[in-house]
Amino acid sequence: MNDTRPLIARLNWYWIFQLAGWGFLPLMSFTLGAWRVPGLMWVMAWGAVSGVLITELWHRLLKQRIRNGQRTSWKMVGLAVLVLGTIHTAAQYVGYLVFQPPHMDRGFGWVPGALLSWWAIYLVWNIFYMAVLSLRRANRAESEALRLEVAAKDAELRALQAQVNPHFFFNSMNSVRALIYEDADAAAMMIDQLASVMRYALQSGHHETVPLAAEMEAVQAYLAIEKIRFEERMRVSVEIGIGLDQVRIPPMALQTLVENAVKYGVEASPTGSEIRIRAQRMDNGAVHIEIANLGAIVPFANSTKVGLVNTRKRLLLALGDNAQLDLSENSGWVRATMTLPEAA
Repeated sequence: MNDTRPLIARLNWYWIFQLAGWGFLPLMSFTLGAWRVPGLMWVMAWGAVSGVLITELWHRLLKQRIRNGQRTSWKMVGLAVLVLGTIHTAAQYVGYLVFQPPHMDRGFGWVPGALLSWWAIYLVWNIFYMAVLSLRRANRAESEALRLEVAAKDAELRALQAQVNPHFFFNSMNSVRALIYEDADAAAMMIDQLASVMRYALQSGHHETVPLAAEMEAVQAYLAIEKIRFEERMRVSVEIGIGLDQVRIPPMALQTLVENAVKYGVEASPTGSEIRIRAQRMDNGAVHIEIANLGAIVPFANSTKVGLVNTRKRLLLALGDNAQLDLSENSGWVRATMTLPEAA
């Protein structure tokens, strides 16, 4: 399987820094003129290779402890620094014996200084390694938290969607039942339209958002159902701005608001009501979708409140904090207005 990650993510940064760090010692010695001293560059290379091998063995031990769920304390790291530095000092001494550069110190007065130097080098190596390991763990924890957040968001969206569909189907079946004894042909037409809406609701439930055009098709099918029921009592006007067909909204969000407009505008009034559906892009790039009906806000209409709260939550989860749903009453009109961010 091809690795599609960016090149920078595919690189083995451990070995890049490992070789660069230990290669710095012979490179620095070469720059300072060590190449002029016979055998000294070989001693420096010996020290670099020894450092790579020693730290790689320590690295593997650390990885094994991590796999076994064992904690590596700083006390253990400090002890390892002393041991690793001492081993490297001994290895470096062997290198001097093997390559025997001129003016080699035959005594052991060099030992304390060498030990301090290698202990310092191994301390720096361990500090950097532990820092990188901690950063990697933090990134993994952040990624896992983000994954869980997305999963929770998806679960909440599906739960909210599951509340919408039964509510709509229950109301629609009531409409069919009311009509079936009065006009069987009209009831049959209503069932056809209801099947279309049900198909859309089931299919769209698998998506966080759907195009406005698809939602409007379902809304038109629903309004056709209610038109059979209410006839001239329900009057509908639709104005969708140019280029807004692909604006994304949560599925059944517009449907829920139109259903409320029918229930509390048309059904609640003996003379019925006009229902206005309008979508337009504002100067700031946001999109306003307004559903208006003649009537008044019912203070204690629990079903309306549940529908609005549900739609607000789904807007927030699907489109972010800039998505809003407002309900207002002005001059005998009740308006439910969805404000969608520019990216919608």
